[in-house]
Amino acid sequence: METGRWYSCLDPDLAAMRETARAACHAHRVMDPAARGALAPDLADLFASVGPDVFVEAPFHCAYGVNIHLGAQVYVNAGCVFLDSGMIRIGDRSMLGPHVQIYCADHHRDPARRADGLERARPVTVGRDVWIGGGAILLPGVEIGDGAIVGAGSVVTRTVASGATVIGSPARPVTA
Repeated sequence: METGRWYSCLDPDLAAMRETARAACHAHRVMDPAARGALAPDLADLFASVGPDVFVEAPFHCAYGVNIHLGAQVYVNAGCVFLDSGMIRIGDRSMLGPHVQIYCADHHRDPARRADGLERARPVTVGRDVWIGGGAILLPGVEIGDGAIVGAGSVVTRTVASGATVIGSPARPVTA
């Protein structure tokens, strides 16, 4: 997974890692809201790194958790899904609307190989001070530059330049 080469997602060790992530997401979902913790301890311990003042609303789902890096003051709204077979890095002060989905898994194009569970992991990077609108989807290998805006419901298939605003499916830059 870490190399970006094809691997089988049906591997028993990966299945065990996904079960650990499901349990951590469940603990986060049922955490007492009065505790006002940014993350349930199980989830915080699972992530690769978490900056100060991060807040992840419940429900939240991740595939593995171990490939997620959240910068300082990152806000992840309710219903977000991070399929983190590859690294997901989200920069300081970035905000994700509800139901944003980040996909690192790139499944094989050959149906027989796909049925065998072959996929590869491609990282997704979100810069600092980025705003991603609700329901947006970031596909494998995408980079979002610092200060960019991704409109609600957009499907991002390509890198977004710093400071750019993109909308639509596939997402395209907004021109004045």
